[in-house]
Amino acid sequence: MSTPAERYAAFREGQSGAGPALASFRELYDFELDEFQIDACQALEAGDGVLVAAPTGSGKTVVGEFAVHLALEQGRKCFYTTPIKALSNQKYNDLARRYGAGKVGLLTGDNSVNGEAPIVVMTTEVLRNMLYAGSNTLTGLAYVVMDEVHYLADRFRGAVWEEVIIHLPESVRVVALSATVSNAEEFGEWLGEVRGDTTVIVDEHRPVPLWQHMLVGNKMFDLFVDEGDGTLRVNPSLMRISRDEMRLAQARGRRGYSRPGRGTTPSRSDVIEKLDAEGLLPAITFIFSRNGCDAAVMQCLYSGLRLTTEAESHEIRQIVDERTAHLPDEDLAVLGYLEWRDCLERGLAAHHAGMLPAFKEVVEELFTKGLVKAVFATETLALGINMPARSVVIEKLDKWNGETHADLTPGEYTQLTGRAGRRGIDIEGHAVVVWQPGMDPLAVAGLAGTRTYPLRSSFKPSYNMAVNLVGQVGRERARTLLEDSFAQFQADRAVVGLARQLRKAEQALEGYAEAMTCHLGDFEEYAAMRRRLSDREAELSRQRGAARRAQAVQSLEVLKPGDVIRVPGGRRAGIAVVLDPGVNGRGHDGPSPLVLTIGKQVKRLSASDFPVPVEPVDKIRIPKGFNPRSPKERANLVSTVHAKLGDRDLGKPPRARDHAQEDEEVTRLRRELRQHPCHGCDEREDHARWAERYHKLLRETDGLRRRVEGRSHVIARTFDRVCGVLDQLGYLNGETVTEQGRRLASLYTELDLLTAECLRAGVWNRLDPAELAACVSSLVYESRQADDVRSPKIPAGATRDALGEMVRLWGELEGIEEDHGLSFVREPDVGFAWAAFRWAKGHSLDAVLTDCDLAAGDFVRWVKQLLDLLGQLRDAAPRGSKVAENALKAIDAMRRGVVAYSSVN
Repeated sequence: MSTPAERYAAFREGQSGAGPALASFRELYDFELDEFQIDACQALEAGDGVLVAAPTGSGKTVVGEFAVHLALEQGRKCFYTTPIKALSNQKYNDLARRYGAGKVGLLTGDNSVNGEAPIVVMTTEVLRNMLYAGSNTLTGLAYVVMDEVHYLADRFRGAVWEEVIIHLPESVRVVALSATVSNAEEFGEWLGEVRGDTTVIVDEHRPVPLWQHMLVGNKMFDLFVDEGDGTLRVNPSLMRISRDEMRLAQARGRRGYSRPGRGTTPSRSDVIEKLDAEGLLPAITFIFSRNGCDAAVMQCLYSGLRLTTEAESHEIRQIVDERTAHLPDEDLAVLGYLEWRDCLERGLAAHHAGMLPAFKEVVEELFTKGLVKAVFATETLALGINMPARSVVIEKLDKWNGETHADLTPGEYTQLTGRAGRRGIDIEGHAVVVWQPGMDPLAVAGLAGTRTYPLRSSFKPSYNMAVNLVGQVGRERARTLLEDSFAQFQADRAVVGLARQLRKAEQALEGYAEAMTCHLGDFEEYAAMRRRLSDREAELSRQRGAARRAQAVQSLEVLKPGDVIRVPGGRRAGIAVVLDPGVNGRGHDGPSPLVLTIGKQVKRLSASDFPVPVEPVDKIRIPKGFNPRSPKERANLVSTVHAKLGDRDLGKPPRARDHAQEDEEVTRLRRELRQHPCHGCDEREDHARWAERYHKLLRETDGLRRRVEGRSHVIARTFDRVCGVLDQLGYLNGETVTEQGRRLASLYTELDLLTAECLRAGVWNRLDPAELAACVSSLVYESRQADDVRSPKIPAGATRDALGEMVRLWGELEGIEEDHGLSFVREPDVGFAWAAFRWAKGHSLDAVLTDCDLAAGDFVRWVKQLLDLLGQLRDAAPRGSKVAENALKAIDAMRRGVVAYSSVN
């Protein structure tokens, strides 16, 4: 079978110019198509599916739009799928403007517009649901565009992309549009296996060149410099700054702790003014904190920064007032509308998921028009929304992930900087990293220069998927279909390589066995005795280590908030102040204290960070209400530590000491070794080396054999376990989907099985609409802070009882899953129940937001997800039942005000 690359080469040879459809399509654009766009369109017109992997902003969507054009010319249908509703709305508006609203439809969880149109834009989940339901809307479907198909690596939602690709009718051509990934050929080969001929087109050329910079104080440095022969190296000036800073830190560190350098990190308003002076606006500054984004805008506002002319400010005000006219005045007051508009009029804005969708869309429109010049955004802006800038600024190279500060990956860095450079406007884009104390220019260069981001499948069978597949094609055929997944394809390719390694290892074992043969006796027996001696000595060493760790754990158990401690070694070495001793939520390894380091970072430590017991060197008072997520409060607390310790010399950190004691078994084994015939062999140590190699390779061979067995049919084995759970609970009866199973088949949610069990057990039968909304919210909501110790407020009475019953059912399911070797169902999260209850009861936005400590954008997003699941319950519950009736009433009560807003024109 030919590879995708060979088929593509043959296709290129056989092509001479564009077909008629491509010729008429080109006339729709006022620019010339790039070579990769032409190649992809020609492949599509010739009847192939295509995979296009190209950088952000390169114009991949032109290929998707050609599929739309082909469908209209042929009198067929094209579905254009996107991973997020905002992208779907944006694409719907684009296509409706081009082809007319009568030919374009939109289907998302929030909107259903002209769903039977020849061109329908939808989220990928909507298409998956259509395929399982056998929807008549699929009739006449010829093309499916899968925009941002690299989302299939997403561990929460990625499986949906593979489900769609596997289950689409054979006659449908798939147009897969992906960011640049290093294994595009592998992904294309899989697409060829499951979808038929697929042309793979990889284009790594950025249409707008990207320049990398670092901003140190008020000076801008190029990250790379040309040595004259075209070879790039890290700027020596940056390396010198880094060395000077390190020497300064070491000099301060001799007193026992170090104070970060000052003067090299500019303020946010200074950064924007510098970019403005250099002609590098408009710019997006990525700050990995919602509060940080809002604070950055306020800092620029209070500094008096203004980036717009009077005429631009007037135009901005007109657009803002027009786009927000539908929102109630009382809600606008709650949302800080006037201050937000004032910042926009100055050309400044924040953009993050905590903002109201209407506000975010206004920012996107104004930025695209060039009216807003500086946006401070979280990384969610980089995930698909078409909002390019001339420059991208990255403040820090690590981000808070809810538990600790995690370093940016090369993939994340490329995704963020991919927004720099507007095609057709800028001749070059600019990525600017703001210098922070301790920053390493080589690490920045590593992020900027790495180009290997493999696409890894996150596919696994779910309960809903299982009942749908068994109902459609039976259990055996379903197993076969799942074996077609990209996950199994990748596992199988790995098995081929592992099997080759296994054969080589087994051949090598035979040679090693011959080389260790001794004429005086059984050397394998002698080698086994040596290993037992070595193992016993290692065991004794571990026991001594365990005793030291136990002492360290005991010392951690008595720590108190405010204790100033010294972390003795490792990556987190240095002075730190205890914020939370971590005794209550302790894991298997003992307490895990949450500390603030002298470098102003919040870290969760463990016993492994303390090879020796820890003793507080001092104690400070932590202010009541201290917020570890606030940079200002962290800085103030670190200043308090500096003031408390002063110039005190803390000496060298304590080190672990190991005092071995003689052991009877060790003595016996040594005596037996000396008495063995092979001990007197002149070539004993040569034989021993071969025996050690033999034993090491034998262990590796056994491991390879287990890996081969473990990766073969891994998806099908998981499917069998899922079906085992469904059989036990009565959702499946062998090859038959039961009535309860058909109900589960219509529930598309992460907690599908728990939702079905609640329906079956009648948990919600006696609830009113608001109480039902509160309970169902626990099946969609997930707290941002997993370790939030505060008990959320929940409605009393029937709601509390029902939530208790839901948690009980979850516990039962968890036990059943454990018996079958699965772990899919998470515990219901009641953190949104009170907000959902009050909103369903008709309370104002001000009252609900004040009470629930949620940002407006988060509140709207969770309500919309709740409405989606309530809509599924309305359809899944028995017709005419109280649950179905109350689900509809809850939807009507909650779809109001800011929640009812839609960006679809």
